[in-house]
Amino acid sequence: MNPIQVGVCGWGDHDLYPPGTPSKDKLALYAGHFPVVEVDSTYHAIPPVERCLRWVEDTPETFRFVVKAYREMTGHGRPKGAPERPWREVADAFAAVLRPFRDSGKLSMVLFQFPPWFDCTREHVRHLRRCREVFADLPLAVEFRNRTWYAPRLREKTLRFLREEELIHTVCDEPQAGEGSIPIVPVVTHPDAALIRFHGRNREGWNNTGRSNWRGVRYAYRYSREELAEWIPRIEAMKREAKQVTVLFNNNSRGDAAPNAKELIDLMGLRFEGLAPRQLGIW
Repeated sequence: MNPIQVGVCGWGDHDLYPPGTPSKDKLALYAGHFPVVEVDSTYHAIPPVERCLRWVEDTPETFRFVVKAYREMTGHGRPKGAPERPWREVADAFAAVLRPFRDSGKLSMVLFQFPPWFDCTREHVRHLRRCREVFADLPLAVEFRNRTWYAPRLREKTLRFLREEELIHTVCDEPQAGEGSIPIVPVVTHPDAALIRFHGRNREGWNNTGRSNWRGVRYAYRYSREELAEWIPRIEAMKREAKQVTVLFNNNSRGDAAPNAKELIDLMGLRFEGLAPRQLGIW
C-alpha cells in the first residue's frame, strides 16, 4: 500500500457517480477513485453490524476505513429520540460495529472528534484515558476543536500525553476563528499512523452565530493549488515518522472535497494499487 492514502469524508454526496446511482451502490464506485474513506454516519447513529459487513464486502481488499466515533462517546450529547444509556453500554455497542472493519483488516483507525467545548482540563484528560482503556486493542485518533490543547504552556504536554497513551494526533487545516478552532500542528504521535483532515478555510462560516444555514456553509471552501502545495513538505515529513499517513478532505458543503483530493493526489504524483474497477463516465 502507498504510505500516503488520500480520500474524503463520507461517500454519498460527492460528484463521483452517474446520475441516478442508488445509494447502496455508491461505496463500491467510490472505491474506484480513492483507497480510503471516513465513515461519518457512525457519528450520528450506531449502525447495524450487517450494514458494516456490507460496506466491507463492497470494497477491495486494500481499501481502508476511518470510522468516526459515535457522538455520545465524544461529548456531543444524545441525538433527539435516542434512549439514555450508560456511557460504557454505548461504547460496547459501538465496539460491536467496529468488528467487521477490524476483522477484515480494513480498519485504518477510529476517529474521536471532540467538540469545541472539550477544553484542556483534568476531567477531559480522564475521559481520553477512559476511551483509550475501553478501546485498548484498536488504533484511535483524537481530534481537538478547542485551542487550549495547543496553548503555549500546554502544547508539548498535549503531544506527550498522546504519545504516552498511543493515540494518533489528528492534524487539521481549518479556519483560525477563535477558541473553537485549532492551529496547524503537523506532529506525529504514533509510529504506525498519522491523520490529516482538511476542513476548508471558511473563517466567516466556521462558528455558529445563529444563522439558519450555518451547517450548510461551514465547510464551503475550495483550496487553491497553491494552498494544497503548502502541505506537500508537511505530508512528506510526517511520512518519515509514521508508516501510514491518511489525508481526508471534509470541505464538502459545496462539493469541493473530491476535486481537492484529486488535485492533491495529482500534485504529489501518488498512485494507488488495488482500486475497484472504474465504470466509464463516472469522473
